[in-house]
Amino acid sequence: MDDCHDALHELYQYIDGELTEGRRADITSHLNACGECFEAFDFQAELRQVVAHKCRDEVPEALKARVAHLIEGEA
Repeated sequence: MDDCHDALHELYQYIDGELTEGRRADITSHLNACGECFEAFDFQAELRQVVAHKCRDEVPEALKARVAHLIEGEA
């Protein structure tokens, strides 16, 4: 793989482990050789970790009940 566009286009699938072994190997090779693409990968991977960590909070029961009440009122 020598095209940055291809690597960046499949970056989310790469991070999520949704690519074939061969395709993943191609992108890994490209990321190891291309500093700009590696920076984009590093940023996206870190961003996903932050979002995943911050989005683990539970929704308060009072808020759930209020939303359910509002939905029932609309029905």
